[in-house]
Amino acid sequence: MAAMSAGSTIRILGIDPGSQRTGVGIVDIDAAGCTTHVFHAAVNLLANDDFPLRLKQIFEELRDIVLAHRPHEVAIERVFMARNPDSALKLGQARGAAICAVVAHGLPVAEYSAKEIKQSVVGGGGAEKRQVQHMVSMLLNIERKLQADAADALAVALTHAHARASAQRLRVSTALATRTRGTTSSWRSFR
Repeated sequence: MAAMSAGSTIRILGIDPGSQRTGVGIVDIDAAGCTTHVFHAAVNLLANDDFPLRLKQIFEELRDIVLAHRPHEVAIERVFMARNPDSALKLGQARGAAICAVVAHGLPVAEYSAKEIKQSVVGGGGAEKRQVQHMVSMLLNIERKLQADAADALAVALTHAHARASAQRLRVSTALATRTRGTTSSWRSFR
């Protein structure tokens, strides 16, 4: 994780992977823990009928976003177990393409569950998508309605920003403050 000194800003890329649309959101966090909206988009993958071409599109578009916006850190939503095994596999592959795209640029990746993201942004792990959209808009002062996948990606970035700010206040590394069961996940597990 990039070190933060007084007056510095860290740019965080949040990713909400999907096999039909992949949400992307970028926020900056300053030394005081204040976040600012930088960029968001929903990468539409539906023009590609061939699934491997969708994975290629995720990889290439994230590569281009990384080159254009130069994030310091990446946060991605962890895969949940879907009822449909085929959907879960496709989601995992989309997530893998996204991770490869950012790791190829040497960026560290933190992972958060959907429940942790909702708790961080809305205050409850069972929040609905529209509640996440509303809170992300409020927290980042975005006046227009956010597309759901882009809002989710910004929520992932905000979750990492909050974890990072908490780690800074605790004077521990973000990895230590967010470690759960061997993976980077949530500051709530720090004891």
